[in-house]
Amino acid sequence: MAIFVTENTKVIVQGMTGSEGTKHTKRMLKAGTKIVAGVTPGKGGQSVDMDGVLIPVFNSVKEAITATGANASVVFVPPKFAKAAVLDAIDALMPLVVVITEGIPVHDVAAFYAYSVSKGTTQILGPNCPGIISPGKTNLGIIPADITGAGKIGLVSKSGTLTYQMMYELRDIGFSTAVGIGGDPVIGTTHIDCLKAFQDDPETTAIVMIGEIGGDVTIGGRAKIDIGVGTVGSFAIGAETQAISEVGVIDANVGGNLDIDITAGEILTGTVGVNTMAKTMIGSIKAPVSGNVDITVNSGAINTFAIGLSDGKTIKSQTYIGNVLGRQSGNVNIDVTHAGVLSLGIGLVLDLGPFGTLDLSKDGCVSIGNVGGKGC
Repeated sequence: MAIFVTENTKVIVQGMTGSEGTKHTKRMLKAGTKIVAGVTPGKGGQSVDMDGVLIPVFNSVKEAITATGANASVVFVPPKFAKAAVLDAIDALMPLVVVITEGIPVHDVAAFYAYSVSKGTTQILGPNCPGIISPGKTNLGIIPADITGAGKIGLVSKSGTLTYQMMYELRDIGFSTAVGIGGDPVIGTTHIDCLKAFQDDPETTAIVMIGEIGGDVTIGGRAKIDIGVGTVGSFAIGAETQAISEVGVIDANVGGNLDIDITAGEILTGTVGVNTMAKTMIGSIKAPVSGNVDITVNSGAINTFAIGLSDGKTIKSQTYIGNVLGRQSGNVNIDVTHAGVLSLGIGLVLDLGPFGTLDLSKDGCVSIGNVGGKGC
């Protein structure tokens, strides 16, 4: 499954008869995209041969939808005509409009984005974006279709180049959907929109999010982050076993409460000479949150069953929470449950406790950074 598009999405290309539109229409067709029409005002009634596939051209998006049942559009229109093209798609009630065009005036983007919000029927992706691809199913935009195959990773990125790079780096795993949202000051679909869609997609099991310097994101309601790392079982000699959960820097304005719930899971080891660790890390929370900040962390238990752990080996259960820097209107509640470190075996010390011990060989600790708005 993919987000926003499927293998059955019927696509029209606005500006298909131009040089860029023609080139990328051919590439999208080769990737399996169901392109059913092109739209170029004044050229309606023509058919264009795209490497053996005849694509009809219409004067307006409404005409194309009526004739073909299209439910998505890709815009390759020059910047000065892009606003009119997107407004045409919105008026035709096109569900998804992918705006590839770079260099559209910010005022024009703000105008058609506001218009789409007021209508409530059209999702805009972009502008100045590479588009969206579900490998092996469909490709709307300019993302090369041969970087990677289908898989379980969802990718959302502001950077076009880094979209391609990340797809290449993780090509052995594959992607359910990769979305380039664009890096202009005003864009339609945001990181948050994509994260919500990926969260609801049963075939996406991991998410990669790439941002860029500049801009901001406002979360209008409650922001909730749930991360769970399951049980890790290891039965080997000289193995290193880790269960790690990480939340990066949170730098978005949150209109409601910010809830972070992390469970790092449990590690079970039956090894000789093992380095075992359950670690939970939360980065700094920089931006204002108008409601409460609730952080609940359970770093999980470590159970080791080994014979004669040598000096210098490590059994750790650790939790790190970074600084809460933004001015918070509500309370900051940090609830850390730190499971004990249990070690059983010949020549080993039994170590139990809610926070472990500070013994160098069996170290359990909790480190919580500063909580404050203005230096408190």
